[in-house]
Amino acid sequence: MDEDWHRRISIHDISPREYMYFPKGVLEQSKPGEFSFIEIIHILLAIGALSIAFTFTLTKNSILWSLIGYNIDFHRLLEGIPYALLGVLTAFTGHELSHKLMAQHYGLWSEFRMYNLGLLFSMFFAITTGFVFAAPGAVMFRGEPRIFEEGHIAAAGPTTNIIIGAATLPFIVFSKGLFSRHIGFICVINVILAVFNLLPLQAFDGIKIIRWSTTIWLILFIISIILLILILPYITLVSTF
Repeated sequence: MDEDWHRRISIHDISPREYMYFPKGVLEQSKPGEFSFIEIIHILLAIGALSIAFTFTLTKNSILWSLIGYNIDFHRLLEGIPYALLGVLTAFTGHELSHKLMAQHYGLWSEFRMYNLGLLFSMFFAITTGFVFAAPGAVMFRGEPRIFEEGHIAAAGPTTNIIIGAATLPFIVFSKGLFSRHIGFICVINVILAVFNLLPLQAFDGIKIIRWSTTIWLILFIISIILLILILPYITLVSTF
């Protein structure tokens, strides 16, 4: 009966505007871990765009940096790509896939969709200023999750970032060398993403978690803030090379 209930509430009609993002047939329920072809394309494009953006930030190759004395160095730009990619894979991909898998766990149709303008703006802003304003897209799901289910889905992303951030923190605090600096970047990007998404603002994970449990939100937010405070002295060291 529980299975029938999940099936009944998981498939909803969607508007013509949304149909641009959901080709025919993709609203069928899938097992946890299953991806559609269009979702894979969206994920890969988002990873590529964000990696390009963070590469320009990491290597200080931007129009703004060139105006204040940093020459554009294409060799350094190429060197930064694998480290930016590693950071994006752990932070962005880990965050979004955690949302997706949790939603699928509760019987909901769930897929990632990139935000075209957000990705273009992220790259443009990084190339011109050297800073990243990441708006890659989001995991969408169809159905009517109960309050605790929506809370679990929302909490899954920031929790993953917190775990990765905490696991890589020692590379910043106790280790030295180029390798540690770049692994430290993974810590920085994950912690910042966790704090940002836990803000109690509309459309953020934080407000959805609060609707379910203020206590859980407070615990996650406090942990993320503590991690942020711990990495603050090292952000400049690990975010450029």
